[in-house]
Amino acid sequence: MEKEKTQSGKIMDIKILKRLFVFAQPYKKHFWVLVLLTILLAFAGPLRPKLVQLTIDNELTQGDFPGLVNMIMLLVGLLFFQAIVQYFHTYLAGWLGQHIIKDIRIKLYRHIQGLRLKFFDNTPIGQLVTRNVSDIETLSEVFTQGIAAMIGDILMLLVIFGMMLYENWKLALVSLALLPILLFATYVFKEKIKVSFNNVRTAVSNLNTFVQEHLTGMNIVQIFNAEKRELSKFNEINQEHRKANIRSVLYYSVYFPIAEIIQAGGIGLIIWYGAGSVIRGEVGIGVLIAFIMYIQMFFRPIRMIADRFNILQMGIVSTNRILKLLDSKEHISDGGDFKTDTIKGDVVFDKVKFAYINEDWVLRDISFNVPSGNTLALVGATGAGKSSVINLLSRFYEINEGLIKLDGKSIRAYDLNNLRSHIGVVLQDVFLFSDTIYNNITLRNADIPKEKVIEAAELVGAREFIEQLPGGFDYNVMERGATLSVGQRQLISFVRALVYDPKIIVLDEATSSVDTETEELIQNAIQKLMKGRTSIVIAHRLSTIQNADQILVLDKGEIVERGNHSSLLEKDGFYAHLHRMQYKELVIS
Repeated sequence: MEKEKTQSGKIMDIKILKRLFVFAQPYKKHFWVLVLLTILLAFAGPLRPKLVQLTIDNELTQGDFPGLVNMIMLLVGLLFFQAIVQYFHTYLAGWLGQHIIKDIRIKLYRHIQGLRLKFFDNTPIGQLVTRNVSDIETLSEVFTQGIAAMIGDILMLLVIFGMMLYENWKLALVSLALLPILLFATYVFKEKIKVSFNNVRTAVSNLNTFVQEHLTGMNIVQIFNAEKRELSKFNEINQEHRKANIRSVLYYSVYFPIAEIIQAGGIGLIIWYGAGSVIRGEVGIGVLIAFIMYIQMFFRPIRMIADRFNILQMGIVSTNRILKLLDSKEHISDGGDFKTDTIKGDVVFDKVKFAYINEDWVLRDISFNVPSGNTLALVGATGAGKSSVINLLSRFYEINEGLIKLDGKSIRAYDLNNLRSHIGVVLQDVFLFSDTIYNNITLRNADIPKEKVIEAAELVGAREFIEQLPGGFDYNVMERGATLSVGQRQLISFVRALVYDPKIIVLDEATSSVDTETEELIQNAIQKLMKGRTSIVIAHRLSTIQNADQILVLDKGEIVERGNHSSLLEKDGFYAHLHRMQYKELVIS
């Protein structure tokens, strides 16, 4: 498992911020309302100390009871106004963040669905899960606790500082004498916590990747008694995750007490200096109390800004990761616009060359023709390139050179979805989702009626065992079809291909993992399915392809023999040798 490296975000990465705000464009009216509410909160907060000052100096000390009642009512009104604005601000920020990440998550998932298989060959699934879940969740905090909140904090600081200077510049300077120390402590905290948060995010990604891979491959772990070794590796990754989180907790536990001490020191200075000013009659007692409130209000946003900066930085890191995935060039180009409801099924490979990595050729100048309704069989050792042929036909991978044609037209000219709708594939490694048998067959396609599913199951010979299960077609097969046998999963995958009524059927080792009785069921269904359809069959069991119109023998990506079963046996070459070997195995068994 390849570990993900730690990344660090720049707080003013303008390019990324611009691209991030593109996602907010559909909600720009809501965003500006949020900014307006932020401004209202920034001004409403500092008004309270001013009203308290006026109440004490003008009404309380003068014994003006009616005026005191009026000021108290004004203060209560201001508090209610703040509470209402705060409610809408908090709700709108959360609403905005959730709608934006919903859009991003849909966009990202749609993008991932369109990536070619080569991308998934080289990318840990756990990292993709982290991108689609954890990283996008971080973006929610950017909009709910990051940008708007940070703007509000900075604006409140400016308003408070301005009011303090306007009221009494000497008291303002004295009360903020310790501010440079707090700013320095905040800067150090911001830098330390940024690194710590990055380490946490990386540790989460590595943990997700490890857990996903090893839960999927748990049978391998248990077969080879590797539980202790893999647990040791898991403990190592988990320790890194724990250390990263504890380190961030440590920085918080140091910074906030320091900030509280500095704030208390500022209040102490203002009381020490302000008390003398009150005694000398230079300022009123209301001013002194107001300044104490100002100090408390002033230091809180500074403490919070450090968190806001790190939330924004983590948002930049997450956005960068998401944008890199969205910018991936691993998409299969869907430039074709040709669509058709019916095809004849003529397949032509013309001098096709293909490599998964650079020029490490898997297929070398492969050429063949499968007329409509004919059956082509592919035979060869593991790694000869058989599966690559069918992957290229469905455009799961793109060819490097040559041309693949369907009904005389390049497959690149076809709309990708339309092309694949005409090709039914039954793979050796059957994947079933944690869902009902019916949904696994139809893949939630509402256009496929249940009668058609039952009819296909009957044809394949799967209906009997399906209806014996609890719930029948509504039986939940659990993840990867764990509650079914290999043969049952294979039969369901065959029904899945059949219900889409493809003109071209591809069988990749479709009977290699089933017992003889189940294979007979499938073979009977195959004969019916192949009638009138173009068929491409990959099989290790040569007995399943003796009636094929054409057999290609592949070796190291090249066609070394071609012909039908009888002619290839007469050549006494690779195919004949393979046939004799399998015949001996059958006799021995």
